Amino acid sequence: MGEITGGELLLRCLKAENMSMIFGVLDGSFNAWLAKLDEYEMNYVCPRHEAAAAHMAEAWARIRGEPGVVIGGIGPGAANMVSGVAVAYAEGTPLIVISGQRRRNIIHPDRGGGFQILDLLEFYRSVTKWQAGVRDLRRMPELVRKAFRIALSGRPGPVYLEIPEDVMRGAIDEALVDVWPAQKYRVERLGVGDPDKIARAADLLAQAERPMFHAGAGALWAEAWEPFMALGEHLSAGYTTSLIARGLVPEDHPRYFHPLNREALEAARAEADVLLVVGSRLGELDGWGREPMWGDPSQQITIQIDADPTSIGLNRPVDVGIVGDAKAALEALLDAVKARTGPREPHAGFERYAQMTAAWQEELEQALHFGDGEVNPGAMVRAVREFFPREAIMVQDGGNTSLWCANYNPIYGPRSYLYTSKFGHLGSGLPYAIGAKLAAADRPVYLITGDGALGFNIQELETAARHNIPIIVVVACDQGWGMERSSQLLAQVGAMIETEIYPDTRYDLIAQGFGCHGELVTELAQLTPALERAQASGRPALIQVMVDKTANLAPPGALIFASMVYRAED
Repeated sequence: MGEITGGELLLRCLKAENMSMIFGVLDGSFNAWLAKLDEYEMNYVCPRHEAAAAHMAEAWARIRGEPGVVIGGIGPGAANMVSGVAVAYAEGTPLIVISGQRRRNIIHPDRGGGFQILDLLEFYRSVTKWQAGVRDLRRMPELVRKAFRIALSGRPGPVYLEIPEDVMRGAIDEALVDVWPAQKYRVERLGVGDPDKIARAADLLAQAERPMFHAGAGALWAEAWEPFMALGEHLSAGYTTSLIARGLVPEDHPRYFHPLNREALEAARAEADVLLVVGSRLGELDGWGREPMWGDPSQQITIQIDADPTSIGLNRPVDVGIVGDAKAALEALLDAVKARTGPREPHAGFERYAQMTAAWQEELEQALHFGDGEVNPGAMVRAVREFFPREAIMVQDGGNTSLWCANYNPIYGPRSYLYTSKFGHLGSGLPYAIGAKLAAADRPVYLITGDGALGFNIQELETAARHNIPIIVVVACDQGWGMERSSQLLAQVGAMIETEIYPDTRYDLIAQGFGCHGELVTELAQLTPALERAQASGRPALIQVMVDKTANLAPPGALIFASMVYRAED
């Protein structure tokens, strides 16, 4: 055996974890591993900004159900990357976040006056589950293993490794390092959980007359959608999901309650006798598990399944808490419930909920006529949804644009929807779409974004063109910050302050300048033909749709969303 550089050792460790993609902006400290990419069958994508690299890695992780890998350069590269890592931390996405660092002999302690020196371990402490610096090449495999173990344990999330440039470029005898595959050092699935609690939960569900099921991101990470749906179908339960888990239940299912279908959703939850919560902490946008979005916990039985013991009963007291893998626990629960009771018919309350849902849908239809005759944003979103097949991956970004998407773009399958639902981070959409298409090349990927949000990372159109990534971007262009217009109007600020974007900006021409297909749409009838041409181009494409400014001030559900996040009583 010979010597191996720190950079090659890093690739060997990632390969042992079955990683195949790295995102990151080039840095001189990467040279030790760049030359070895082909040898380790590792793909590498260099975006135009480090935060976008982190967003791409997060999208890769969420679509494939595995950790994403992102690497930033020394100093400013790592600093740029942090906002993308913060999003992954908020969303509970496992990222292996790596950056360079200056040489060990000048960083600890900082002697003062150094170039591109920043205490990166402290810098990343608040946005990662764990942080460590590699100070000895012999420990790199150990620390990479710990990084993966922590990123994937409990509630997933990003972890951070700092590798100084002299460690990355240094060399070590291969005999001194041990690289192990995942199955040799960590448990990849928790298992069913306490069998007595599974039996107790089965008893309660078998006796339930009005069961209600709720799924969060944990159910997606556990790939638990099949037993979740099978158990719900056996009991004819109602279904809801957290925003991040949209698509785990097909949104045209007759017993699914959309998050903005508030009257029916609150009635169904309040009247349920048994709640089954899977992979969700019942956070702020879930109403903290409290009234009025949920029933009184003293009057309802709550069963919660989660891989993270600290999430059990976090915001709502539970009657049965099961710590285990959601898929395995639900499969066991399904067998146990079937042994106790046969298939159930939907309870009578669904007829009334259906009437409430029909009234909500009628309000949505009326909202399609808002405005002064220009393209209605909801009509735009609906036309885009109808163009793409059910299995397409939808990415959304923006303020009011996201609310229009929430209402008029149903999601029909798991791992088909990307949005920063817990962080609301503008600009993530375009890099998300690129990462999603790289993760699932056989599935159509489209992004609906606002013009304000697009501006944060518009340069990544060049990344898409350079790598020939055929995504379709639809920009709802109201020539301003739509949600802030609405906010200032409601707050009676007076004259709008800094809500306007240069009115003649041509995003379609910018896209063409980056090597993409670009078109401008000013009438709804032009949209579907433009989508057809964009798809036929085989290239990344951007369609700029001039939407009605007046209509865009009042997307359906805006006040409902505001009530979720601006409650004084919290």
